[in-house]
Amino acid sequence: MVRLLVLATFVVILNETLMINAIPRLMESLHVSEQAAQWVSTAFMLTMAAVIPITGWFLQRVTTRQGYLIAMSVFMAGTAISAAAPTFTVLLIGRIVQAAGTAVMMPLLMTTLMTVVPEQDRGRVMGNVTLAISVAPAMGPAISGLILQLGSWRLLFVAVLPIAGAVTYFGLRQLTNIGEPKVSTIDWLSAALATVGFGGLVYGLSLFGEGTDHLGPTIGVVVAGAATITFFVLRQLRLQRTGAPLMDLRTLSHRTFALALILMCVAFLAMMGSMILLPLYLQNLRGLTPLETGLLLMPGGLAMGLLGPTVGKVYDRLGSRPLVLPGSIGIVLSLAGFTQISTTMPYWQILALHALLMVSLAATFTPIFTLGMGALPPDMYPHGSSILGTLQQVAAALGTALVVTVMSARASSLVADGVAAGAAQLSGMKIAFVVATVLAAATIVVAVLLPSRASASVGGGVAHH
Repeated sequence: MVRLLVLATFVVILNETLMINAIPRLMESLHVSEQAAQWVSTAFMLTMAAVIPITGWFLQRVTTRQGYLIAMSVFMAGTAISAAAPTFTVLLIGRIVQAAGTAVMMPLLMTTLMTVVPEQDRGRVMGNVTLAISVAPAMGPAISGLILQLGSWRLLFVAVLPIAGAVTYFGLRQLTNIGEPKVSTIDWLSAALATVGFGGLVYGLSLFGEGTDHLGPTIGVVVAGAATITFFVLRQLRLQRTGAPLMDLRTLSHRTFALALILMCVAFLAMMGSMILLPLYLQNLRGLTPLETGLLLMPGGLAMGLLGPTVGKVYDRLGSRPLVLPGSIGIVLSLAGFTQISTTMPYWQILALHALLMVSLAATFTPIFTLGMGALPPDMYPHGSSILGTLQQVAAALGTALVVTVMSARASSLVADGVAAGAAQLSGMKIAFVVATVLAAATIVVAVLLPSRASASVGGGVAHH
């Protein structure tokens, strides 16, 4: 059952980064600008950030099977709309529908898993989950590079449809319902605030990624998004005292969960930042094709996936310490290595640094997810996984925005001083990697503070829930 859920989640999450390589094709076939074409990825992240906060409530209201069927049906509908899209607007609508299905799938997987799997086996099972959650985005560009060699960008959706259909069919045959659905009311004001706040924040951050032309309005959108999230938080704190909050912030009072959340956000930020910078560097400055870029970065993604289950087993045996500390140090070292990129850096070095980054992330993600969720009492699982999922999207958008803004600002100022465009862009990328390295250094500090096991932090907390 867990395998099927992991497979379904893999298929759905793969779509988050599947379109990155297809942007030149989209510009050509649908006659849109590069900024507009970027929206096929941005809209996906935006929808995830807006929908995930509502999933905690939604998953408590439906049975496991209903949640699964709804998530996969919505996802397939979005995929079909995208594949047949006659115009760019329709393609965007398809992507938004796809993302809404994906947004339900992740918390569903997490909640089910934490409920079904006994604590001593969680690391092993979570290893397979991390495989889905982290390898899917890493593999997206490589897989799409291969498919795009065969023909149109529409094939990216056509290829996914039958797989998603098969996964849905077999999933429904195997899945059993876990726990009883609870009839709870939803606070629609909270839902609206979450959608506008998290959606607005991710949207504003993605505007930074498009360059610094409209700086005023962009900052305005980010500030408005952040302000709305503040209202959302205050509303939740009030509802915690009286009714049912949409997102239960009491999860954050569990120290281990809060620390794991911080560590995951920073690591995800670093991963997404490097995922944006490396293809730009390899394609714009080194002249590789999308397929060659995908193949060069594929070993790292594969290593990350294959290590997931092993990391999980080590976690079950030894706890998080022996994994998370070396993992966070590895992340910093690999990003520090990328600050030295040049137009002549040997490809094997790039491959090695990328593989180190991916392996270090694998060693970090599995223990963090398992440790963080394990520190919560069972009735908090849906809320914990929806907070985790939402912040993951915000971190991804922030990482992308940060590196692109730093890179563009540095490159523009150098071009203004008369430096050649290529050299200016390279210098911008180096500075962006420096920023990513400095941020990643924070993960080492958090890793030191984390306990080795979840049970130690919950103490007797589980007994009386």
